[in-house]
Amino acid sequence: MRDMFTGTYTAIVTPFRGGALDEDALENLIKFQIKGGVDGIVPVGTTGESPTVDCAEHIRVIELSVKFSAGKIKVLAGTGANATSEAIKLTQEAEKVGADGSLQVAPYYNKPTQEGLYQHFKAIARATKLPIMLYSIPGRCGIEIGIETVKRLATDCKNIVGIKEAGGSCDRVSQLRAATGPKFTIMSGDDSLTLPFMAVGANGVISVASNVIPKEVSQMVKLFSTGKSAAAIRLHEKYYSLFKDLFIETNPTPVKAALAMMKLIEEEYRLPLVPMNPKNWDALRTTMKRCGVLE
Repeated sequence: MRDMFTGTYTAIVTPFRGGALDEDALENLIKFQIKGGVDGIVPVGTTGESPTVDCAEHIRVIELSVKFSAGKIKVLAGTGANATSEAIKLTQEAEKVGADGSLQVAPYYNKPTQEGLYQHFKAIARATKLPIMLYSIPGRCGIEIGIETVKRLATDCKNIVGIKEAGGSCDRVSQLRAATGPKFTIMSGDDSLTLPFMAVGANGVISVASNVIPKEVSQMVKLFSTGKSAAAIRLHEKYYSLFKDLFIETNPTPVKAALAMMKLIEEEYRLPLVPMNPKNWDALRTTMKRCGVLE
């Protein structure tokens, strides 16, 4: 079960049309990901606007993601919550509809202690057979999952198989690798840090940019993984400005705008997210043209 979620996973957006889930657009997006060669997708994570979908929609997105992926790529379902009971319910429902694994973000707003984090993730792991990837993103949650807590969970819960690391520190990736050993998966949570993180032990990326350029991100990761670092770095350099401008405003607003520019989805969000500032929209479009994503 260990080291099964490696390579490039797309934190896929949730497309809306007229206030409802746009199922046709979701199918087309997933086909685009499969064609681009990604290893998997992460539906209803932060990029999938999980805070603004209701429970039924949440499970529907996962169910459709499994259906549209058709076994060609893996589905690592975002089923985290700041209430342990809710995270357990979402994870069990994801298991029922056929997800391959669960991404579990650190509880947000209530700021538990490290012991609280340990008990939270342990309870979820015991309630499912799905492999679980932890998700540490202190910029959104206000806390990080400590190195020793990750080590305890990896030791005590055999279905906790990895972590998405979005703390921005190569030093922490090195510490995680030393603490958890070679079989525990570490995935970058930031596109611009994918290669630096892989250089010190990460196994790939859970990517926002691969919504837009799945082929290029997956190629970059595969090249670096197979020792072709110079070619991987050239791709990083070519798309670095896009990696950064996809966060010119709060994710997922820019990436949904980019996909709308590519005519893959409607540019529709749910409050409290709103359309981009026109100046930033223009800057993103300019970057996409410069990178060859748009003509």
